[in-house]
Amino acid sequence: MRQLLRMMACAAVLGIAVPAPPVLAAGPTNGSHEPGKGGDKAADQGAEPELTPEQKFQRRFPQPAQVGHLIGLPVLDENDSTIGYVREVVRGTDGKISLIVPYSPWFGWLHTSWHKRPVAVPIEAVALLALQFNAVDMSRDDFDEAPTWTPDQGQPVPREEKTLVALGRR
Repeated sequence: MRQLLRMMACAAVLGIAVPAPPVLAAGPTNGSHEPGKGGDKAADQGAEPELTPEQKFQRRFPQPAQVGHLIGLPVLDENDSTIGYVREVVRGTDGKISLIVPYSPWFGWLHTSWHKRPVAVPIEAVALLALQFNAVDMSRDDFDEAPTWTPDQGQPVPREEKTLVALGRR
Protein backbone atom coordinates (compact mmCIF):
# COMPACT_ATOMS: atom_id res chain seq x y z
CA MET A 1 0.00 0.00 0.00
CA ARG A 2 2.79 2.38 0.93
CA GLN A 3 4.61 1.66 -2.33
CA LEU A 4 1.42 2.34 -4.29
CA LEU A 5 1.01 5.72 -2.59
CA ARG A 6 4.64 6.59 -3.38
CA MET A 7 4.14 5.73 -7.04
CA MET A 8 1.01 7.89 -7.17
CA ALA A 9 2.85 10.80 -5.55
CA CYS A 10 5.70 10.51 -8.06
CA ALA A 11 3.21 10.37 -10.92
CA ALA A 12 1.43 13.48 -9.61
CA VAL A 13 4.73 15.37 -9.42
CA LEU A 14 5.57 14.38 -12.99
CA GLY A 15 2.09 15.27 -14.23
CA ILE A 16 1.08 11.74 -15.19
CA ALA A 17 -2.58 10.85 -14.74
CA VAL A 18 -3.02 7.70 -12.66
CA PRO A 19 -6.44 6.21 -11.86
CA ALA A 20 -7.12 5.76 -8.16
CA PRO A 21 -6.98 2.16 -6.99
CA PRO A 22 -10.33 0.66 -6.00
CA VAL A 23 -9.40 0.60 -2.30
CA LEU A 24 -8.81 4.36 -2.22
CA ALA A 25 -11.69 5.25 -4.53
CA ALA A 26 -14.39 3.34 -2.66
CA GLY A 27 -16.73 5.31 -0.46
CA PRO A 28 -19.30 4.08 2.05
CA THR A 29 -20.67 0.63 1.34
CA ASN A 30 -24.24 1.84 0.75
CA GLY A 31 -23.17 4.43 -1.83
CA SER A 32 -24.11 7.40 0.36
CA HIS A 33 -21.53 10.16 0.73
CA GLU A 34 -23.42 12.13 3.37
CA PRO A 35 -21.93 12.39 6.88
CA GLY A 36 -23.56 10.13 9.41
CA LYS A 37 -24.92 7.77 6.73
CA GLY A 38 -23.21 4.66 5.56
CA GLY A 39 -20.13 2.83 6.68
CA ASP A 40 -18.85 5.21 9.38
CA LYS A 41 -20.04 3.70 12.68
CA ALA A 42 -18.38 6.42 14.79
CA ALA A 43 -20.35 9.12 12.98
CA ASP A 44 -23.57 7.09 13.36
CA GLN A 45 -23.17 6.88 17.12
CA GLY A 46 -22.46 10.59 17.55
CA ALA A 47 -19.48 12.39 18.99
CA GLU A 48 -17.85 11.32 22.23
CA PRO A 49 -18.83 13.36 25.28
CA GLU A 50 -16.45 16.19 26.20
CA LEU A 51 -13.85 15.06 28.74
CA THR A 52 -13.25 16.96 31.97
CA PRO A 53 -9.82 18.56 32.49
CA GLU A 54 -8.99 15.85 35.03
CA GLN A 55 -9.83 13.09 32.52
CA LYS A 56 -7.69 14.77 29.85
CA PHE A 57 -4.87 15.07 32.40
CA GLN A 58 -5.04 11.33 33.17
CA ARG A 59 -4.78 10.51 29.43
CA ARG A 60 -1.48 12.42 29.22
CA PHE A 61 0.42 9.94 31.40
CA PRO A 62 1.06 12.11 34.50
CA GLN A 63 4.50 11.61 36.03
CA PRO A 64 5.89 12.78 39.39
CA ALA A 65 8.08 15.88 39.24
CA GLN A 66 9.75 17.89 41.96
CA VAL A 67 8.09 21.29 42.35
CA GLY A 68 11.43 23.11 42.49
CA HIS A 69 12.27 21.85 38.99
CA LEU A 70 9.06 23.34 37.55
CA ILE A 71 9.73 26.89 38.71
CA GLY A 72 11.21 29.04 35.96
CA LEU A 73 10.03 26.85 33.05
CA PRO A 74 8.39 28.71 30.15
CA VAL A 75 4.70 28.24 29.32
CA LEU A 76 4.02 28.24 25.57
CA ASP A 77 0.80 28.60 23.59
CA GLU A 78 -0.31 26.56 20.57
CA ASN A 79 1.95 28.69 18.30
CA ASP A 80 5.01 28.09 20.52
CA SER A 81 5.00 31.72 21.65
CA THR A 82 6.00 32.24 25.26
CA ILE A 83 3.07 33.21 27.46
CA GLY A 84 5.18 33.54 30.61
CA TYR A 85 7.39 31.67 33.06
CA VAL A 86 6.29 29.64 36.09
CA ARG A 87 6.91 31.81 39.14
CA GLU A 88 5.34 29.61 41.79
CA VAL A 89 3.45 26.36 42.31
CA VAL A 90 0.49 26.63 44.69
CA ARG A 91 -2.18 24.42 46.19
CA GLY A 92 -5.56 26.14 46.08
CA THR A 93 -8.16 26.11 48.82
CA ASP A 94 -9.86 23.27 46.91
CA GLY A 95 -6.64 21.21 47.05
CA LYS A 96 -5.83 21.47 43.34
CA ILE A 97 -2.35 22.38 42.10
CA SER A 98 -1.86 25.49 39.94
CA LEU A 99 1.12 27.14 38.30
CA ILE A 100 1.38 30.88 38.89
CA VAL A 101 2.45 32.53 35.64
CA PRO A 102 2.98 36.30 35.35
CA TYR A 103 1.03 37.16 32.18
CA SER A 104 1.02 40.06 29.76
CA PRO A 105 -0.40 39.82 26.24
CA TRP A 106 2.59 41.71 24.86
CA PHE A 107 5.67 40.72 26.83
CA GLY A 108 5.30 37.02 27.66
CA TRP A 109 8.82 36.24 26.49
CA LEU A 110 10.28 38.80 28.93
CA HIS A 111 11.56 36.85 31.96
CA THR A 112 10.27 39.33 34.55
CA SER A 113 7.07 40.13 36.44
CA TRP A 114 7.21 43.80 35.54
CA HIS A 115 3.82 45.01 34.19
CA LYS A 116 2.40 41.51 34.33
CA ARG A 117 -0.42 40.10 36.39
CA PRO A 118 -0.20 36.65 38.01
CA VAL A 119 -2.55 34.06 36.54
CA ALA A 120 -3.25 30.66 38.11
CA VAL A 121 -2.94 27.94 35.45
CA PRO A 122 -4.42 24.59 36.53
CA ILE A 123 -1.86 21.81 36.31
CA GLU A 124 -4.44 19.86 34.27
CA ALA A 125 -4.34 22.52 31.51
CA VAL A 126 -0.63 22.12 30.70
CA ALA A 127 1.66 19.35 29.52
CA LEU A 128 5.41 19.11 30.04
CA LEU A 129 7.38 18.90 26.81
CA ALA A 130 11.12 18.73 27.46
CA LEU A 131 11.98 21.84 29.50
CA GLN A 132 8.79 23.79 28.82
CA PHE A 133 5.07 23.65 29.47
CA ASN A 134 2.55 23.69 26.64
CA ALA A 135 -0.79 25.25 27.51
CA VAL A 136 -2.79 22.52 25.79
CA ASP A 137 -6.19 23.28 27.34
CA MET A 138 -5.80 27.01 27.89
CA SER A 139 -5.62 29.45 24.98
CA ARG A 140 -4.31 33.01 24.98
CA ASP A 141 -7.91 34.21 25.18
CA ASP A 142 -8.33 32.12 28.33
CA PHE A 143 -5.24 33.81 29.80
CA ASP A 144 -6.71 37.22 28.92
CA GLU A 145 -9.98 36.35 30.66
CA ALA A 146 -8.43 34.57 33.67
CA PRO A 147 -8.75 36.38 36.99
CA THR A 148 -5.67 37.81 38.64
CA TRP A 149 -4.33 35.41 41.25
CA THR A 150 -3.88 36.65 44.81
CA PRO A 151 -1.89 34.93 47.60
CA ASP A 152 -5.05 34.33 49.67
CA GLN A 153 -6.29 31.89 46.99
CA GLY A 154 -3.71 29.23 47.84
CA GLN A 155 -0.55 28.23 49.65
CA PRO A 156 2.85 27.71 47.98
CA VAL A 157 3.87 24.10 47.57
CA PRO A 158 7.33 23.39 49.05
CA ARG A 159 10.08 23.00 46.44
CA GLU A 160 11.01 19.53 47.75
CA GLU A 161 7.49 18.15 47.32
CA LYS A 162 6.55 16.15 44.23
CA THR A 163 3.44 16.62 42.13
CA LEU A 164 2.06 14.92 39.04
CA VAL A 165 2.72 16.61 35.70
CA ALA A 166 1.22 15.49 32.37
CA LEU A 167 3.56 14.68 29.50
CA GLY A 168 3.13 16.24 26.08
CA ARG A 169 4.26 15.31 22.61
CA ARG A 170 4.26 16.79 19.15
